[in-house]
Amino acid sequence: MNNPRLQYFIKYYHPFLAGLAVLILYGITIATSVIQIDSGELAAVQLTLGIAHPTGYPLFTVLGFIFSHLPIPVAPVAKMNILAALWVAGGVIVFIYTSELILKHLSSFTSENTGKEASRLKKSKKSKKEKEEPASTEVKKAPLKHKPSLYIFTTISAGLVLALNKTVWFQSTSVEVYSLHILLMLLIIHFLVRARLNALSDYPNDMHWFAFAFMLALGFGNHMTTLLILPGVAYFYFITHKPNKESFIRILKMLFIFFTTLILIYSYLPIRALQGPSLNWGNPVSFENIMRHISGRQYQVWIFSSTEAAQKQFSYFISQLPLEFTLNLVFVLIGLVYSFIKARKMFTFLIISFVGTVLYAINYDIVDIDSYFLLAYISLSYFALFGLYLAYRWLGDKRLQLLLPASLAVIYLAAQIYINFDKVNQKDNLAVKDYATHSLITADKHAIIFTYQWDFFISASYYLQYVERMRTDVKVIDKELLRRSWYYRQLESFMPDIVRKIKSERDIFLRLLAPFEKDLPFDPQPLETAYRNLMLRLIETNLGQRPVYIGSELVEGELKRGELLLPEGVVLIPDLFFYRITKGNKYIPASDLPEEPIRFPAYKTYYTNFIYQNAAAMLTRRIFYELQFNKMEKAKAYYKYLRTNYPEYNPPAGLTETMEKSP
Repeated sequence: MNNPRLQYFIKYYHPFLAGLAVLILYGITIATSVIQIDSGELAAVQLTLGIAHPTGYPLFTVLGFIFSHLPIPVAPVAKMNILAALWVAGGVIVFIYTSELILKHLSSFTSENTGKEASRLKKSKKSKKEKEEPASTEVKKAPLKHKPSLYIFTTISAGLVLALNKTVWFQSTSVEVYSLHILLMLLIIHFLVRARLNALSDYPNDMHWFAFAFMLALGFGNHMTTLLILPGVAYFYFITHKPNKESFIRILKMLFIFFTTLILIYSYLPIRALQGPSLNWGNPVSFENIMRHISGRQYQVWIFSSTEAAQKQFSYFISQLPLEFTLNLVFVLIGLVYSFIKARKMFTFLIISFVGTVLYAINYDIVDIDSYFLLAYISLSYFALFGLYLAYRWLGDKRLQLLLPASLAVIYLAAQIYINFDKVNQKDNLAVKDYATHSLITADKHAIIFTYQWDFFISASYYLQYVERMRTDVKVIDKELLRRSWYYRQLESFMPDIVRKIKSERDIFLRLLAPFEKDLPFDPQPLETAYRNLMLRLIETNLGQRPVYIGSELVEGELKRGELLLPEGVVLIPDLFFYRITKGNKYIPASDLPEEPIRFPAYKTYYTNFIYQNAAAMLTRRIFYELQFNKMEKAKAYYKYLRTNYPEYNPPAGLTETMEKSP
């Protein structure tokens, strides 16, 4: 490569070139619509400027709303998915820049220079010449021991290790708060590193620490798990600055910047809530509601719940490591040893961050736990940086000698792509979108769908109804959210006539619920009774006036256990993916089968499997219902649809024999 301009371009802009390559790869696997869990809700909140589930994510919401107004010719949710890919690719760029800073100033992270800045600051006078010279805020660069190509190869390779990590990559495929979280965490680390290097320079100042405090506030303004980096930050600060009066004054200034920024960001919640948005989770208008919302109090029941849950999550984390990094775990292990020897301070910071993150995450008993390990994966990616650096150095820094380790890295990265591609690819994942769309479109006019299928249906319905305005006459009610006082205000804005019918039961329930939400003593039995009466009345007052559907999970769970009561004399009729509640035993025709079946991705997950099994099981129940009324032709039509679109589902043996023997 003899072109000086090209050399200059690559030398200074290689992080952006790598980020662009990563973004192109992400574009291949990005979702085209809503997918499982919170995708639909978060997209709807961004697009309508609403308030999301705890902890609210105000920065994420506002930035998404601004981006949604860019003239990109795709569906609104696809635009939000693109933004997620941009956040993660931006994080990779920041990671590469930070990695180069670390490698070029490796001596600043050894164990020999503690208090170096403090000794400099003790100098009482500077020469007249020093005073006249402008005080540069830039870090004095250490002389390069290697050609720039070594740093370029190493940092790009490490950046790709991070970018191709399964969980990091997955965050780029659809709208999620963790995509922005990745970028902000890497920016926090970047400014932390810059602050230390500046403190050890010839002309130290506090501007980088103030920039760090601002970035930390942005991190908390997006996701509260930013707190997991604080122990490492405290270590980094006090090995850079001695714990003296000047250090604590600097901390007070940083705290002022941090809290001012954080309060400004979170002021979005009460300001927007007072305007009554369609999606107003928690209704954070009072101080009590705000604190309950941003602390995620309703989810705290799943944190530190049991040692068994922690063991289960830890086993899961260990089992996933080979998939997250594949062969690049070799570089991670090498980097652990090398950084311990050559960059002890960076090693300690990364270990503190890694251990703290894992200890917190394994004590959170939820299914979608992967994203809570993100800081641990970022830490391991920095260890991979040191491992790659040593691997390249082993063979020297001549151009030809870089070919072998570079080839090895390419092979390892290719293996990471090959192993993880199908697991993260959401391009053809239309199962949730189709399932929710079919459920809404096939429901009778002005129907109520009573369920708690949040991950598979309710969240997606928020986007479909509030943004795309699909079948807004159908009212979706989340059975679990009926336990929350704020939810009734949201229901009143979307279905006032339904809420009005249960006013008496609602008032009784909310009165009994108040001490529970305020963490005061309460009697659980009357509260649970009032909750069951509320659900019964909700169904009872609409039956005969509106079509009422309930989810299969309620029938198989709460109804069997006696936790859900139904009006006397009603029957449950399988109707596509839900049960319809009716009175009497007369035959009730079902909705027409969707012309287009649900499109399932090639790679199966817990979420797509639920939709597959639930849809197939409900179709099977409908076949039995048709046979009960001697509707053989309709039973055959359902059976054919079942076998064609759900070939892996095994219907009861008796049903197969009946359908195959019938003429």
